[in-house]
This record gives sequence, C-alpha cells and structure tokens, in this order.
Amino acid sequence: MSAQAARVSAWTRSVHGWRGFLGWWRAGLMAWLPPRLRQALAGGDRLLLQVDGDGVRVQAATAGGVRELALLPLPLDGESDPLARLLREDVAEWPRWLLLPARLGLRRPLLLPAAARDRLREVLAFEIERQTPFAAGEALHDGRLLQVQPDGRLQVELVVLPRRDYQAALARLGGAAGSLAGLDLVDAAGTPLGVNLLPPAQRRRARDPWRGWNLALAGLALLALLFGMAQLLDNRRAAAAALQADMARREAQAHAVAAQRQHLLDAVEGGAWLRAQRNGRPSAVEVMDALAQRLPDGTYLEKLAIDGDQLTLIGLSNQAAALVGKLEGAPQWSAPALSGALQQDPRTRMDRFTLVAQLRRQVPPDAAPATPAGGAP
Repeated sequence: MSAQAARVSAWTRSVHGWRGFLGWWRAGLMAWLPPRLRQALAGGDRLLLQVDGDGVRVQAATAGGVRELALLPLPLDGESDPLARLLREDVAEWPRWLLLPARLGLRRPLLLPAAARDRLREVLAFEIERQTPFAAGEALHDGRLLQVQPDGRLQVELVVLPRRDYQAALARLGGAAGSLAGLDLVDAAGTPLGVNLLPPAQRRRARDPWRGWNLALAGLALLALLFGMAQLLDNRRAAAAALQADMARREAQAHAVAAQRQHLLDAVEGGAWLRAQRNGRPSAVEVMDALAQRLPDGTYLEKLAIDGDQLTLIGLSNQAAALVGKLEGAPQWSAPALSGALQQDPRTRMDRFTLVAQLRRQVPPDAAPATPAGGAP
C-alpha cells in the first residue's frame, strides 16, 4: 500500500510539474502580445474581492463567468496575504479588483458635449465639487458612458466614492488587498457598475517575472539582426566590388576588340581606297601599250614615270616637235605637252625631249576603245 501511495504521489508531482511548465510557457508567450490582445486571449481573468458585511467574498471572474472561491471573515491579517495560501500560484497572481456596495458612493447623471468623450475622466474631475458634497481631493471618481444623444452630446454617469470608505475597506482587507488593479461598485443585485475608481497611477500593473529575460533575449535578437544585416551589407559590397572588377575587365576587353575592329575597318577601307585609286586610272601596261601604238618610228624612251595622275616621258626623237600631236586624243591620258626646250643630242643628232600628260580616269568597261590617231609603230 505504501508503494502505491508513493507512485500516486510521484505521479501527482509530475502532473504539477508539467502544469507549472505549461503555465510558464503560456505566460511567456502571452507576455509578447499587446495588453489588449493579451487580455482578450486571457478572457479577462481577475480576482474580485467583494466586501459583504463582516466578510469578503473571493470570486474568480473568467470568460466563462464569475465563480465564488471562498468567503473569508473580516478583518483579515494585515501582514500576510491569505489568498496566497488558499489559491494556486497562477490564480493568486491575477489582477485583484475591490468591489464595494454602491450605497457607499454617489452617482450623478450628466449631459456633456461630444468633445469630452476622449477625456471623460479629466472632464468629470471638474464636476465633483459641483455635483457632490465632496472636494476633488476627498473622493475617488470615474464615469461611464450611458448614451449618445442624436445631437452628439453624451449622457454619462459620474460615480464618486469617498476616500475614507476606500481606506477603511483596505484596512479591513489587510494583506489580501495587495496592490489593487481596480475599484468598482456593485448594485443591490451584485452587478458591478463597470467603472474603475482608482486613479491610473495607483492601479497595479501586472508584473512579468520574465521581463528581464525577455528584454535580454530581445536585445540578443536585435544584435543578431544587426549582425545579419551588417553581414548581408558586406556580402552585397563584396558582390558589387566583384561585379565592378568584372565590368572593368570586360570593358578593357571591349576596348581591345573595338580597337582591333577599328584597325580592321581602317585596313579594309584603306585597301578599298587603294583599289579604287588603282582601278580609277589606267594601268601601266595599258599606258605602255598606247604609247607603243602612238609614238612614231625614230623615237626612243629613256624614262617613263607615272607619279599619281601625271605621266612623264623622257627620250630622244627625230620628230620631237610632232610628239604632242601624236599623243593627243588617247583615252589613257589628256593634255600632253612638252616640258622645257628641246635639246639636240650631239651623238645621235636627235632632239632630247621631256613630255608630260595627265592620266584619265578609267573608262567604263562597255566604252568603245579609242582609235589611234597616229601611225603604226
């Protein structure tokens, strides 16, 4: 029997351990959510401390409704928190709301302009001394919106509770009150009015035990993010530098190819120009053949020179004065003329002459050849 009890005890401790771990895991996840979303997912879990005569009712308000947990006699121990011993640790950490009877406070209906909706609590603070017998510093107040009139004005209710009644209730609750998150009044039916009479500065904020760890993890994540972004930036810079180097290499290759292409074009164009120049005038063979047909007997050439478009003939002839007429009319040249005076050679008794002419452009292939004007060679 003792062994079975030990196994049951061990199983119970294991269940509680897993429940604590799951609760810690859920609390950690919920801490990352915004307050409104966290409250909506949590169902608005809170502890209600309702003072009822000589006792206080401890109720749990969840999304499923309000459930009574305990009824404790007043006054409670002022030093320790009795709820921490009666409730589970997670339930004892819920926000605590103090509910007092509505007969302890005053409720006044008011009609306010629409502009007061965004700062309703501050506006109602100026109405305390006019609507109640209390001074502004002697009472706790809040308001709730009842209806919006067709003309836009607001029908609200001012709820005021004397501070002395609130302090007296805190003294009776002792350590159970702790740090309250809210203070509300309940009507005769036990329904809360839906206000929070505590000043915002006195409301307990839920303390996150993992806040330090969460901040450290957030800082670590931020550092990791910054390091990743810096690494990504370095990678992009390295890729940009490699791309620029590749572009410079390709640009040098492109310049070399362009230079070679230009050199080739220049060579081709130069060759074409030379061919055009060569094909645009008669060849040396054609010139010598035409000269052989036109020069008369007794004429000897010592030199035949073609310099560009100029034909130069130097030689001896016994008919030197008639050479110009013999050479006129040839299709290969034009404007033949003697250059300088005729000089008689003492050995051969012939005249030495120098004759120049301008070479003509190449005639079309289908042009008829010119008829020789002189005699046979």
